[in-house]
Amino acid sequence: MTKSFYLTTPIYYVNDAPHIGHAYTTVAGDVLTRWHRQKGEEVWFLTGTDEHGQKIMRVAQENNVDPQAWVDRLVRDSWKPNWENLNIANDDFIRTTEKRHTERVQKFLQSLKDSGHIYAGKYEGPYCVGCEEFKLPAELIEINGEKCCPTHGKPVELVNENNWFFKLSAFTEKLLEHYRLNPDACQPESARNEVVSFLEGGVSDLSISRSTFDWGVQVPWDSDQVVYVWFDALLNYATAVGLTDSPDSEGGKKFARTWPADVHLVGKDILRFHAVIWPAMLMAAGLDVPRKVFAHGWLLVGGEKMSKSKLTGIAPKEITDHFGVDAFRYYFLRAIPFGSDGSFSWEDMSARYTSELANDFGNLASRSAAMIEKYCGGVLPALSHDSDLQTALHNAVSKADSAICALDFQGGIVAIMDFCKKVNGYVTEKEPWILAKEASNQRELEGVLYNTAESLRALAVLLHPVMPATCEILWQSLGAHEKLGELSAQKISDVATWGQLPEGAKISRTPVLFPRLETSA
Repeated sequence: MTKSFYLTTPIYYVNDAPHIGHAYTTVAGDVLTRWHRQKGEEVWFLTGTDEHGQKIMRVAQENNVDPQAWVDRLVRDSWKPNWENLNIANDDFIRTTEKRHTERVQKFLQSLKDSGHIYAGKYEGPYCVGCEEFKLPAELIEINGEKCCPTHGKPVELVNENNWFFKLSAFTEKLLEHYRLNPDACQPESARNEVVSFLEGGVSDLSISRSTFDWGVQVPWDSDQVVYVWFDALLNYATAVGLTDSPDSEGGKKFARTWPADVHLVGKDILRFHAVIWPAMLMAAGLDVPRKVFAHGWLLVGGEKMSKSKLTGIAPKEITDHFGVDAFRYYFLRAIPFGSDGSFSWEDMSARYTSELANDFGNLASRSAAMIEKYCGGVLPALSHDSDLQTALHNAVSKADSAICALDFQGGIVAIMDFCKKVNGYVTEKEPWILAKEASNQRELEGVLYNTAESLRALAVLLHPVMPATCEILWQSLGAHEKLGELSAQKISDVATWGQLPEGAKISRTPVLFPRLETSA
């Protein structure tokens, strides 16, 4: 049985509509899973929404609607359309209010209690509703004489409840050993160091239920309590693929093909939940832990983390309406090293759009098609070879594959675009428009045009995971669909095999791939 490459995004909290910080994570997951598909692997890509908890209950109350009606509307009108607009090819979308999730959460929780990992206790201390997190007093900051959450800058609430607790502290040494033996299990290195330092400082048991409100999954043995929203939410990664189902059922077979997750993509602010609490839960149940938790940095606006509550949240559509969806997908993974914080700049995006996409890539495609039409009647000439271009392509594929599989999206894209620049330099050096002036140069001219088109064939495949719609247009323009099959079916391992575009392919001109940006007066 072949194990699927299984990648998840966080499930996003639906107290409001998505902003570009959410889109950043999801596009990264989409690019990585598209890349693995083009490596010929079976892939499963999960995203979804986190719909329980006190914050959502209060937001719904403020809007005079039932919590279920509130989350239903947001998922239907904001979240799913946003991913469709960004061309996200997820295989599943999990909602924590779905029966398939809630029932499996209850079964999992009951199994932990039955095996002695859960006990009754009393929680008294600070709680941030914005984070949906029990806070340690040392984590808080003081603003205007009040103890506040450092993330939201708002006062925390003091909670005094009789709850159920998970014996998290019992797994401290196992977790430390796991990260010592598997350093790639938490990336980047700075994230792993943070987790190890946190574990070495000692970990307390975790309250995993709430008793002062009822918007959540009911604790199966205690009808007065609901499951703590994070304990509920973390389980989505496994409930979505059949956790707790019998091995011979469809869900059980899916779980066997899929689990453990290969990559959990998370923002660095939720790292501890995913790299401490989540693997401990799995260890308690005797299940494999995820192979990698990767915590990327924040998108900053005006030096602050992207946030609706601080009015720094930008809706993706504000950007895609101006630059286009593929430019959006390209920019955030090209401009910001994945794993580091990065500032969004309208000016930087405009500059990269013009220089890298419109000039380097789009103009190369336009010039190639125009010259083949003008000098060869729109028909691809005979196969030709250029050793420098072929070597450059081999190097680009190797570097891009290594980088992207290691979640270095910037490094992978740069390697591909360096090849694009190499092809542009080749065209400039060979000057086909000068060669065309003499009939005796026809063979050399046709060789230059073939090599350029063949290079664009490779660029279409390599950039397809990043800019699928644009590269599909280019693929059709090259006549490759008819001759080579679907673009999505092209294998990364075969990209550098030179001469795949056959002589006689019909080359057609298309609308400009990256049109000039409209500027306001």
